[in-house]
Amino acid sequence: MKNIVIFGAPGSGKGTQSDLLVQKYGFKHISTGDVLRAEIKQATELGKTAQAYIDKGQLIPDSLMIDILAQKYDALCPCSGVIFDGFPRTIPQAEALKQMLAERGTEVSAMLELRVPEEMLMERLINRGKTSGRADDNAETIAKRLHVYNQQTAPLIDWYTAEGKHHAIKGYGPLEEINAALCEVIDQA
Repeated sequence: MKNIVIFGAPGSGKGTQSDLLVQKYGFKHISTGDVLRAEIKQATELGKTAQAYIDKGQLIPDSLMIDILAQKYDALCPCSGVIFDGFPRTIPQAEALKQMLAERGTEVSAMLELRVPEEMLMERLINRGKTSGRADDNAETIAKRLHVYNQQTAPLIDWYTAEGKHHAIKGYGPLEEINAALCEVIDQA
């Protein structure tokens, strides 16, 4: 079983590439964003709590995310692999994910970082907001999300490098080229 962390700033193409990897490998896909949006849409207590953080451009508390993730993971497995999309976002979350997987006798196989220049990310997210209707895809909130990413999430690159799991992939250009680079790493993981 392969556990893959797909990583990158908001708008780097994590969801698009995850969909392609699911098609190729038959992996299960856990997108914390999708899970949270479903909770918000259903107006659950979790959804209401999450919405308050999202509206401010802040991260969801770790304990809340770990509980959601463990429940979702257990519901999907056993399977050939799982792609974690949008998680972990902080070093404590990475440590908690490592512990959660170890309790299940497995580990992260690879962390795939999609690298995209910040000006390209802004353009992608503003365009996505025009078509998706996502309220968090506006210039002010995007700038806050990128700031949070750079301050709190980017340090995971060093953490996963120290774990021997980090692989940087150019996250712009033809989708097929990006996907081929991701597959090359997965095949060797």
